[in-house]
Amino acid sequence: MLFIRPTWLTHGGEKKDFEVYSCHVSPDGKRLVTAAGDGHVRIWSTEAIFNAEDPNDTQPKQLASMSYHSGTIHTVRFSSNGRYLASGADDKIVCVYVLDPNPPAHTATFGTNESPPVENWRIFRRLIGHDNDVQDLAWSYDSSVLVSVGLDSKIVVWSGHTFEKLKTISAHQSHVKGLTFDPANKYFATASDDRTVKIFRFSPPGPNSTAHDQMNNFMLEKTITAPFTASPLTTYFRRPSWSPDGNHIAAANAVNGPVSSVAIINRGSWDGDIHLIGHEAPVEVCAFSPRLFSKIPLDQWPKDARALPPPGGQITVIACAGQDKSLSVWITSNPRPMIITQDLAVKSISDLAWSPDGTKLFATSLDGSIVALVFEGHELGYTVGLEENDKVLQKYGAGRRNIGIPEGPAGLLLEDMSKEGEIKGVEGRMGALMGDTAGALDGTVNGNGLQAPPTNTLTNGNPNSSGVKDVPPTGAITNGTGTKPSAGQVPEDPNAAKLERLKQRVTYKDGKKRIAPLLVSSSGGNVSSLPRAQLKSSTSQAQGNATDSPQTILDLSKPFDGLPRGGLQALLLGNKRKLAVVEGDDDGHVEKRLALTSQNGATPIVENTADGLLPARILPPVAGQVNSPDFIRPAVTNPSLVTSQLRLAVPKVRIQISRERPTGSNTMTKTQYDGNVNGDTTNGTSQTGTSFEARNPVGPSPTGRQQDREPSRLSVCRKGQPIWQDYLPKSVLLITGDNDYWAAACEDGTLYVWTPAGRRLINAMVLESQPVILECRGWWLLCITAVGMCYVWNMKTLSSPHPPVSLAPVLDIAIHTLQSHATNAPAVTSARLNSEGRVVVTLTNGDGYAYNPSMYVWQRLSEVWWAVGSQYWNTTDSSVGNLTSSSTQADEITEHMNVSAGIIPFLEKATTNETLVRGRAYFLQRLVKHLLSREGFEGFESSVSVAHLENRMAAALMLGAKAEFQVYLYMYARRLGAEGIKAKVEELLRGLLGGTSSEEDIAVADSLQDREWDNPSKSLCGWSREELLKGVVLILGKHRDLQRITVQYAKVLGVMGEPPGDDHAMDV
Repeated sequence: MLFIRPTWLTHGGEKKDFEVYSCHVSPDGKRLVTAAGDGHVRIWSTEAIFNAEDPNDTQPKQLASMSYHSGTIHTVRFSSNGRYLASGADDKIVCVYVLDPNPPAHTATFGTNESPPVENWRIFRRLIGHDNDVQDLAWSYDSSVLVSVGLDSKIVVWSGHTFEKLKTISAHQSHVKGLTFDPANKYFATASDDRTVKIFRFSPPGPNSTAHDQMNNFMLEKTITAPFTASPLTTYFRRPSWSPDGNHIAAANAVNGPVSSVAIINRGSWDGDIHLIGHEAPVEVCAFSPRLFSKIPLDQWPKDARALPPPGGQITVIACAGQDKSLSVWITSNPRPMIITQDLAVKSISDLAWSPDGTKLFATSLDGSIVALVFEGHELGYTVGLEENDKVLQKYGAGRRNIGIPEGPAGLLLEDMSKEGEIKGVEGRMGALMGDTAGALDGTVNGNGLQAPPTNTLTNGNPNSSGVKDVPPTGAITNGTGTKPSAGQVPEDPNAAKLERLKQRVTYKDGKKRIAPLLVSSSGGNVSSLPRAQLKSSTSQAQGNATDSPQTILDLSKPFDGLPRGGLQALLLGNKRKLAVVEGDDDGHVEKRLALTSQNGATPIVENTADGLLPARILPPVAGQVNSPDFIRPAVTNPSLVTSQLRLAVPKVRIQISRERPTGSNTMTKTQYDGNVNGDTTNGTSQTGTSFEARNPVGPSPTGRQQDREPSRLSVCRKGQPIWQDYLPKSVLLITGDNDYWAAACEDGTLYVWTPAGRRLINAMVLESQPVILECRGWWLLCITAVGMCYVWNMKTLSSPHPPVSLAPVLDIAIHTLQSHATNAPAVTSARLNSEGRVVVTLTNGDGYAYNPSMYVWQRLSEVWWAVGSQYWNTTDSSVGNLTSSSTQADEITEHMNVSAGIIPFLEKATTNETLVRGRAYFLQRLVKHLLSREGFEGFESSVSVAHLENRMAAALMLGAKAEFQVYLYMYARRLGAEGIKAKVEELLRGLLGGTSSEEDIAVADSLQDREWDNPSKSLCGWSREELLKGVVLILGKHRDLQRITVQYAKVLGVMGEPPGDDHAMDV
């Protein structure tokens, strides 16, 4: 063994040499790179180092020097393919350099005595993702991934192709000080001051992979704690190393009892029962030689057993060093170290690097020295060829997974089409961000190459602000079905005039004419129709993590108090009122007495009068029968209903109830989902429209008997002129109306319906209890009674789609009755109808339900579980958020397709609001965060996210939400492709293909609703099955591991330019 320590091999300073923290050798073995406290990355010629004692050697020693960091550089690493060089420093930045083939300018840096650079290394990327010092770096063995770790406890994964941040992992609880990659390219390991070594499983990403594709890659496989439970926290690094045969990990800074050691962790079982003991102080760095060795020469191996291991097995060599300033070299065939070199440096040894041939070792120290060790002859053993490394790693799947062998030329063509669709989608989104209206008109849907419908008017299922039923503008999206502009016709931009005025805005300053600048991003008035889903992480950590993962909307750490104590009145007027002037109390004794009572913790009882507050007076007891106040009459429980399974709050009797409807507009069909249920006039309605008003009697009965009351008067007026009037014997609680009828519900449980002209459409419908919710949509009428019974009628056919259904299952009756103590059940916050007469209900616990009349069961469409566990909650997706109701279309077919657009976003928005107001998901989110760190739950968040998308698709299919179904289907296909779940992909494609049947069965199926996956009809949820199948196949086309499935479908569909025919028929 030969030691080489050239005097020029250092990072020199004016007074002393700087500490050298890291070193690495290039894959070709010609360059040694070092990093030190002077902020420089220096590249040295290894040949010059080995020939340092030759006085005739005139070759350049230092090849290049880069100083792009603003602080101490802690780590530097060459990529496995030799193309890039990466460095990390305490300025929180990772720099990536590339060798420029052009010769450098042969000039030294001004003010230094450094030699001119020989190689032209220039900075290629500056990667910003850490919040503290970058402590270590590592490249995967195929250079597809660069991973950085630091003192911010983060593990940041970068793409080795585009250097995009693919993922930020916050699995450690303290500083992360080292990492190493598996030579089989399946795992990487990180070592931290939280006294753990964590193993992460990954699949090498492709060149065009994005952060969305890698969301469920790089998952925690195992946490190892046993060898490190008492390891000291004084080491600067914890640099582990993976053996070249993939069997073991050498972890630094381990302990075996009171003795410092190096833990050898076995692959698969991940236990550390082997320790290398001999160092007197903690070991900071371990380095396996990249080559395998043998005890006997290769030419003495059995010729007929070259594929088998050599006699005595293959040998791996490992070097260890640390704070005791000594270096030890171990081989697997010997229980004792082969070499121990003490006092190799004056201070701790910081890093070790082997040459690619495995016979030379470089060591750096904090005293500024850089030492080279050359093992001569066969001191370590006989070097085994690199093909033996590949043979050993094959049993771990090295080289088999993610090679990405396409399924022939058809697979390559399909992959190109899929990537082309993604590029168009990105360009369309960028055009939308920059205000390019044309980009939004000519974009693609979900990047699948399908022509997107032109968009010009996008609303969230809300009516026009004017409320006038005008002809929809050209290109308006109506729940996914739009009309294309005629040839040569350019859609008008409603904001063009406004933008033109902004462009022409002129100001004068100091007597000079100035034109105010206009932001480029505000130059477009439209919102892109392209899906722009931004996943909201449900496990975002602190605020510092906001730049690493999509920002979360839900802050579940504490409940949200919307109004102060006392409600809206206290918010507007305050909680305090002055005392009224009391005669004879000039000295303020009453006020002082009340103030003294409040100081003692009691609450004084006062009477709120028009003049102010007065002390409460003792009233004489009331003799005889006491009548209930009129306004709470309906709330008095009937004795026959006391034993009812369910009771809902009954509205108060109001003196006047009014409901306005704009002229010529179907208000109920286009009611905003976040509007009032049974309230008065909503915002945006025209005061000149038609109004329905009910006036209940006021005052005592004329006959003196309570049951003999004046009748309630109902009237309909248009522009202030009465159209018709009618009278009812009982007080009216709720009213509603539409273009086709008016309805009113009374306190005795009766329901009346009139035509627009005032003719009674049907006899009074008698219900079992008072109505609490009355809502209509088109010809459908919904009524919910005080005992929780839901009635739905079609006023056009005077029929009901299903028998009355109870709300008891929705209100968790089964849960609350099984508990040991009575608990409050959730309450109904809203009940709506869609255009098919489906009942949609939201509750105070955040859940959203819809009734399925074909299965006679309630179905939960939204719940808090998805909010805290799914990565797709609160997605900012313009394709879903900007759906427009098609009720404005006069075409009956188009209106038939308008089925519940926006119901699923409405339910999820209600869940979010209830979660914010009540803080119900706080403990559930804590449970989810706890599960994510437990063994066995590594795929928890991925599974919940996939299940959430499946829940959305099933809900859209059940409700017939056409546009939403397509968006959720494509999101689901993308996720399945990123996950590589072949079984679900094949099942999805078969479901989209539909069942096979005769022409008669297809005709019968087309006449029914297309809500079944195996329906033999040619449509599914209003979409052509062929169109949906093409979109899904193009989305999945870029994933080569799925091309064995997708290529066959692409050939049948003619996606790749081939006409579909019998030659490419599939066996389905």
